[in-house]
Amino acid sequence: MVEVEVDPQQSFEDFLKQDKYRERISQMVVTNSNSLVVDFEDLLVFDIKLAERLKEKPDEYLNHANRAAYSQLEIEDSEYASKLEEAILRFRNLPEATQLRLLGAANIGKLVMVEGIIVRASPVQPQVLRAAFKCKRCETTSYIDQSGPFLKAPLRCENPTCQSKGTFEFLQEGSTFIDYQQIRIQERPEDLPPGQLPRTLNVKLISRDLVDKARPGDHIAVIGIVRAVAPVLPTPGKLRVFRLHIDANFIDVESKGPETALVSPEEEKKILELSQDPWIHRNIIRSIAPSIYGYETIKEAITYLIFGGVPKHLADISIRGEMNVLLVGDPGTAKSQLLQYVSAIAPRGLYTSGRGTTAAGLTAAVLRERGGGMTLEAGALVLADKGVACIDEIDKMRPEDRVAIHEVMEQHTVSVAKGGIVATLNARTAILAAANPSLGRYDAYKTVTENINLPITILSRFDLIFVLKDTPQKELDEKMSTHILEIHRRRAAPVETPIPSDLLRKYISYAKNVEPTLSEGAIQRLKEFYLEMRAVTEKIEGSPIAITARQLESLVRLTEARARIALRKEVTVEDAEAAIAIMNKSLEEVGIDMSTHMRDIDIIMIGKPKSMQDKLRRILDEIVAMSKETGMVERKLLVETLFNKYKIEISESQKLIGRLIRDGTIYERRPGFLSKV
Repeated sequence: MVEVEVDPQQSFEDFLKQDKYRERISQMVVTNSNSLVVDFEDLLVFDIKLAERLKEKPDEYLNHANRAAYSQLEIEDSEYASKLEEAILRFRNLPEATQLRLLGAANIGKLVMVEGIIVRASPVQPQVLRAAFKCKRCETTSYIDQSGPFLKAPLRCENPTCQSKGTFEFLQEGSTFIDYQQIRIQERPEDLPPGQLPRTLNVKLISRDLVDKARPGDHIAVIGIVRAVAPVLPTPGKLRVFRLHIDANFIDVESKGPETALVSPEEEKKILELSQDPWIHRNIIRSIAPSIYGYETIKEAITYLIFGGVPKHLADISIRGEMNVLLVGDPGTAKSQLLQYVSAIAPRGLYTSGRGTTAAGLTAAVLRERGGGMTLEAGALVLADKGVACIDEIDKMRPEDRVAIHEVMEQHTVSVAKGGIVATLNARTAILAAANPSLGRYDAYKTVTENINLPITILSRFDLIFVLKDTPQKELDEKMSTHILEIHRRRAAPVETPIPSDLLRKYISYAKNVEPTLSEGAIQRLKEFYLEMRAVTEKIEGSPIAITARQLESLVRLTEARARIALRKEVTVEDAEAAIAIMNKSLEEVGIDMSTHMRDIDIIMIGKPKSMQDKLRRILDEIVAMSKETGMVERKLLVETLFNKYKIEISESQKLIGRLIRDGTIYERRPGFLSKV
């Protein structure tokens, strides 16, 4: 029995007669659009053979589909259809995506779906589709359809009486133009095989409804036709090796980010079951980096960082939801392993080391195109948008490069004004950073600012700071050595993790959809803690400030993250207590003035505890008082006065004077004599 060939255009017309698409065609008129978006799954259900042929021969079948769409538009609204030259059918959600690195010769000319991150986008430019040329001899106008990179002129004049092969003048007024943009997509970090460099692919966007739809840093799915083009060389001839690119039919911007991870009904059931476990917080913390022994508090902080709080966008300001955590520790305390684990488990996790990182590599680079234009290429923090950026050895970065992180840590944007491009990109990323003490090992008798080579502007933007000290303890050392040796013997983590890493990754993505709100009880508890800490300064005159509004916002983020872990829509008092406990642990490590043993948030916020500020103020007052007659004061005499009057030790006085000189507050007018600037 011979199969009767069905007209593809008629099949597409029958498909578009469904109520769903008749309604969408009516919307085209309202929105003044010439394109209609079709769910590929609907076409599969309607006619599986037609869908397969569309994937195999997209050039031919897209023409049939576009003519069918125009035909149906004429039926719906003939007046609007007469204004358009054509209607375009755009397909989304192909059943399976093709990995970017697996695109090859077999895909040329086929319709595919590729997922990736935009790393570069060219400016939108007009491209000629149909060019008008005027013969300079007889002034007859000819129209030539254009394709390829170069403008094609007529071979000879169309006028039978002329037939000139002479020069032709391009007429801009009579030509048809369309918007054109080229973007470059890169493999997503989570799709990258270990040890491999990410692959990139150019995508050509032609049409007003496709250009400028996404910007660098956005995660997109591109549906289009794979093309192979030989590179153009200045010398005659073409290369045998062709370059692949995609002519886009549709771009789907994954606006929800990591929350869009596909979770099957069985996995969703398992996730909901896990969330009901009263020990869910402990189970997830135990599932974080199981091969690394101990560090329960730090793993708890990392858990909160991965889940994150809820961002708030008000009319006048935006408050970030993502947290920033800093780990400061002695060499060999597994900081790098913790960071690499987090970059692997977190949705859109990205790892970079400060030693080989530049400002442009972190934020965005402005590059010159071959055609002469400037384009923007996204950096690591933009690529980790709505994810986690792990920056190892942040203290080893050059100061001029480290400045780039300031805006990202608080505003969650990257502003660029270079080479004629002024743009602001989203970088809504949580930052997990690690730093080594500047003197090799952490000195407990110095403040955190004296221990690490980081400016206070960056240090104050971390929600939590933890110190990892390598101190010998017989019992702990015995357990750790057993743990490490068991790893080497078994070649696996000695402890069974409560939640497998694949399920944990999906659990995190699923939890990102939950947006918990503060309950009255939680608000009251956080308020009590904040006021209690602030009241210490009021009770004892001259006491340092123990906490600021910035730490209160950090507490809110911590409580929301803890509620999110249990998939709760409301933050409880228990969440508030846990957040206060971990904040206290962080402040006990880095927020206590060792000279007074009192909490002092100024250590983190401005780099100097209040006790030091008071001493520096006394030194300045003495310099001003003692230099009224001569304009300067002898250093030796100043040190003796400070000891006799304020009991400041000579070695400490010398150190504080040196600090004032470094800060530029005082200077040595001549050796041994000081003056205020």
